[in-house]
Amino acid sequence: MSISVPGYSPSFKKPPETLRLRRKRVRSLGAAHLPGERSEPAPRLAALAAGLSLRPFPAAAAGRGGGGGPATAGRNPFARLDNRPRAAAESPDGPPRGQHEAPSPFLDFNQENDLLWEEKFPERTGVTELFQTSHVSLSESDIPSSESTELPVDWSIKTRLLFTSSQPFTWADHLKAQEEAQGVIQHCRATEITLPQSLQDPKLSTELRCAFQQSLIYWLHPAFPWLSLFPRIGADRKIAGKTSPWSNDETLQHILMSDWSVSFTSLYNLLKTKLCPYFYVCTYQFTILFRAAGLAGNDVITALMSPTTRGIREAMKNEGIEFSLPLIKENGHEKKKASGTSLGHAEEQAISDEDEEESLSWLKEMGVQDKIKKPDMLSIKLRKEKHEVQMDHRPESVVLVKGTNTFTLLNFLINCKSLIATSGPQAGLPPTLLSPIAFRGATMQMLKARSVNVKTQALSGYKDQFSLEIKGPIMPHSLHSITMLLKSSQSGSFSAGLYTHEPTVVFNICPSVDKVLNKETIREELANCGLHPKTLDQLSQTPILGKSSLRNVEMSDYIYNWRS
Repeated sequence: MSISVPGYSPSFKKPPETLRLRRKRVRSLGAAHLPGERSEPAPRLAALAAGLSLRPFPAAAAGRGGGGGPATAGRNPFARLDNRPRAAAESPDGPPRGQHEAPSPFLDFNQENDLLWEEKFPERTGVTELFQTSHVSLSESDIPSSESTELPVDWSIKTRLLFTSSQPFTWADHLKAQEEAQGVIQHCRATEITLPQSLQDPKLSTELRCAFQQSLIYWLHPAFPWLSLFPRIGADRKIAGKTSPWSNDETLQHILMSDWSVSFTSLYNLLKTKLCPYFYVCTYQFTILFRAAGLAGNDVITALMSPTTRGIREAMKNEGIEFSLPLIKENGHEKKKASGTSLGHAEEQAISDEDEEESLSWLKEMGVQDKIKKPDMLSIKLRKEKHEVQMDHRPESVVLVKGTNTFTLLNFLINCKSLIATSGPQAGLPPTLLSPIAFRGATMQMLKARSVNVKTQALSGYKDQFSLEIKGPIMPHSLHSITMLLKSSQSGSFSAGLYTHEPTVVFNICPSVDKVLNKETIREELANCGLHPKTLDQLSQTPILGKSSLRNVEMSDYIYNWRS
C-alpha cells in the first residue's frame, strides 16, 4: 500500500531517465523515415503550408537525410529559411486585411546604424546608400516630434547635411561668376533676401542662387589650405603626415599664437558690442561656444565649454572665474566647488576638518576610535572628489560662464599653455575660430555643396530621386538659412539627414534664465549682427533639445517634422 506524501509527484523522473527518454524519441523519429527520404523541420512545413516559396536544402544535406539520423544534421543552423518578408495577407498571425502593417522597428534600427557608420566612414558610402539612409522613419524618436512651421534651435555644429527631394537641385550647381560674386557681396553687406513661398522654376531664379551662395560662407582662423582645421577633437589621424613647420619651431609657434590672440580678442569685442551673434573656439581637447546677450534666452554674454576635466576646472577656479555645471545637481559644499567661487585655504581646511569629525564620530561613540586607523587626509580628499573625476571628458562636464566672467575666461584662454598640444600632429597649432561674420585675421571659407540624381527602387519600378549634400562646419545660422531656401525651391517638400559633431551636442542644454526677454528688443539690439531677422528670431529662442540634437528633418506641405 502506497503512502501519499504531500508535494510528491508520481510522474517525477530523475535527470538520467529524462535523457534516456529523449534518446529513444530521437531514434524513433530517425527510424520512421524511409531511406532516401528527407525530413522537413516544423517551421519549414508551416511556411510551405502558408504557400511560401522556399529555397531547397543543399544536396549534401539531402544525401545525409537517409542515413538514419536527422535529415537536417548537416544544414547551416544560421541560414534563414526565407529571405523575403511575409505579406500581410499571407501571414497567419498578421493583421487583418484592410489594415496597414506598421513599419518594422528593425528597419529603423538598421538605418540608424547606417547613419552612424556613415558618420565614422563617410568615404565608404555610395550616393545611393546616402539617399536611402536619409529616409529614416520619424515614428520612433528620443524626443517626440511635433508639427511646426519652424525648427527648434540647434546650437551643435553639423559636419554634413544630406537633403533629398522629388524635385531636382540643379539650381545649386555651376553658379555663374556674376552670381557667385553677388552672393559674396550680399554676405559681406548682410543683405536680407526674402524669397516667395514657392518658385515656379528655381533653376532660372538668380536671386535663389545668389542667396544659396550667401548661406554657404563662413569665417575661419587660422587657415592653412593643406590642413582641415575642423573638427579638432579626434583629428590627429587626418592631420598626421601633413606638413607642419611650426611643430618644432618655437618662434613660429609664438607668432601664430600672438596672431591668434589678436583674432580672438577681435571676435570677443564684436560679440560684446552685439555686432557678432556667436562664435566657436575649437581646441584639440574641448570646444567653447560664445553667445551674445539676447540669444538662447539669456540677457548677458554666455560661454559653454565642453568637455572639461577636473584640471581645467581647477585652473579656472584659481583664476577667479565663476562658473557652474548645469548638468550636475549641486548641493552642500559641492555647489560651492562647482560654482567656482574661490574659498580661502583656511575656510576649505575648516570644512574638511568638520567633515572628517562628522564621519568618524560614530567610532568615538563605540569607544574604539584609538584601535582603528583613521584614513589620511589625502584619501578623504580623493573620495570626495571622485565624482568630479568620473564626469571628465563626458557631456555632464559642460561648464557655463556668464557675464563679465567671460572676459576673464578670454584672458585665461589666451594665457593657458594647455590650450595648444605640445606633442602629436596638432603640436603648436592654435585653436580654430569659427564665426558667421568677418573678424580681424579671418579667412572667408565656403561649405562644399553638390547635387546628385539617383535611381531608387519603388513599387512600380524605378523613380528619380534628387539629393543635395553639404559638407563643412555647418553652424546654426547656415542650417536655418539653407532650410529657408529649400522651403521655397522644393515647394515645401523635402527631407534631410543631419550629421553632428558629437562634442557640441551638449550646447543645446537650457541653462537657467533670469528673466524673459522681449523679442522686439532683441531684434533691435542685434539688428546689425549680420543675420537674417528670421534666423535671429530662431537663435533667440530658449533651447529645448537638451543633450540631443536634430538628426532627421522632414518637411511636407511647409510643415516640419523633426527627430533628435
